[in-house]
Amino acid sequence: MADAYTVALTLLSARELSERQLRARLTRRKLDSEDIDHAITRLKADGTLDDRRVARAIARTESSIRRRGRARVLQKVRQAGISESVAEEALQEVFEDVDEGALLGAALSKRLRGHAARDLDDRSRARIVRGLMAQGFPLEAILKQLK
Repeated sequence: MADAYTVALTLLSARELSERQLRARLTRRKLDSEDIDHAITRLKADGTLDDRRVARAIARTESSIRRRGRARVLQKVRQAGISESVAEEALQEVFEDVDEGALLGAALSKRLRGHAARDLDDRSRARIVRGLMAQGFPLEAILKQLK
């Protein structure tokens, strides 16, 4: 049977994982908890396992590729088991380079599908607002763009 360190390296070679995600995957494989602790300590010491790097990667992917707003990006980073301070730091770093207004504008125009915002009935407007809020954009900014 493979040791926890080897299994962890194999998992990390496929994709970036946070410490919590890696620990959960190693535990599911029914590896010894002491071996898991030792492997994670070793991986953190040599820089292979780095929650800050994972947080930045998730934040970049969610904001740049998936075109999500700040709240949704923060939620995704937290779901990976990243601490609050590291998550906030990653968001600050990533959103320095992102124009949130343009991101919201692009998401809104995609949802409008060529129609003008003023032509929407209340039901359609509410659907669009809910969708954009689910993408992590603040309500005030959405309403301002819809005017």
